[in-house]
Amino acid sequence: MIINTQLLDSLTEQAKANPRLRQAYDLRTTPDDNSQRILNAMEPGTVLPIHRHRGSTETITVLRGKVVQHLYDAEGRLQESIVMAPASAVVAMSVEVGQWHKAESLESGTVILECKDGKYTPLTEEDILHE
Repeated sequence: MIINTQLLDSLTEQAKANPRLRQAYDLRTTPDDNSQRILNAMEPGTVLPIHRHRGSTETITVLRGKVVQHLYDAEGRLQESIVMAPASAVVAMSVEVGQWHKAESLESGTVILECKDGKYTPLTEEDILHE
């Protein structure tokens, strides 16, 4: 599989048309693939809850655009915000297992690559902090 500008442009257009203002694209090629590798096109204004992944580190790489990753403590207090963009001081980061976090798109056309261990499992109420 080749990830090119045409694919990123297509995902961005789908994200803009989606009421959630984001569009995911699964990069796994077989049902036996036990990883999570996803392109995620995110437009400014998309709403992502503060959440955690208890079974995996999450690695985020910004392919284009700009994202801020907010890190929180268990009470929902903001601890740190990290801005990431291609050709900037920070282009990627790994969020530790169990770390409360939330991503925010800062530019239209933003696309990130997300990688986690294990098969996809939806977040449970126990893994979401309500603001």
